Amino acid sequence: MSGIKHSHSFALNCLFRVAPVLIVAALLSGCSRGMPKEKPPIHLNLNMDFQNKYLPQESSKFFKDGMTMRMPVPGTVAWGDTAFLNTPYFLGVDSRDSAIAKIPIPVDMKLLERGQERFDIFCAPCHGRTGDGQGIVVKRGMLPPPSYHDPRLLKVKDGYIFNVITHGLRNMPSYAHQIPVQDRWAIISYVRALQRSQDASLKDIPEEMRDKVK
Repeated sequence: MSGIKHSHSFALNCLFRVAPVLIVAALLSGCSRGMPKEKPPIHLNLNMDFQNKYLPQESSKFFKDGMTMRMPVPGTVAWGDTAFLNTPYFLGVDSRDSAIAKIPIPVDMKLLERGQERFDIFCAPCHGRTGDGQGIVVKRGMLPPPSYHDPRLLKVKDGYIFNVITHGLRNMPSYAHQIPVQDRWAIISYVRALQRSQDASLKDIPEEMRDKVK
C-alpha cells in the first residue's frame, strides 16, 4: 500500500510541475495568432485562395481603359425586366390588367407537341393525361382538381390559365420557376386541344388525316 501511495503522490507532483508549462505555452500560442510571421501561410487548396476571376471595381490589364467592369451590349435587358417588354406575352394580361382571351403567339404543331410533353411532365400527375382531373396523385389520396372539360373552364380565357400556372391556385403551387413563359403558352395550347378533343367532329380533323380515324 505504501508503494501505491508513493506512486500516486509522484504522479501528482509531476502534474503540478508540468501544468503551468502547458498553460503558458497555450497562452503564448494564442497570442501569436494574427502576428506577423516570416514564413508564408500554408495553402491547402490554392484554387480556393487564388481564383482566376475579377471582382467588381477591380482594375484590369486586359482592357485599354484598365477597367474590369464593361458597359452592357446595346439592347441588353436586365434580369427580371423582360415582363415590361411585352405584357400580354410575359404576364397574360392586357394594358388594363385583364386576362387576354387568346394565346399571343402562333399555335402550330411544334408548339402543341411541346405543350403535350410539358403537360405530361408537370400537369398530368394531378390533372390526368386527358385533363379529367384524375391523375395518379389523385388516385393516391390528393383532392382532385377540376376537370378541364368542366363547362366553366371551357369558357375561361387563355390568360387566366397562364396566371394559374404562374401563381398557382388553391392546392396547386406556382410553377413559374419550373415552367418558362414559352412553355406555359405551349401547355395552354395543348389544354385547349384536349378540351376540343372531347367535343370534336370529323370536320375538325384535317382532310389528309380523316382516313386514319376509325
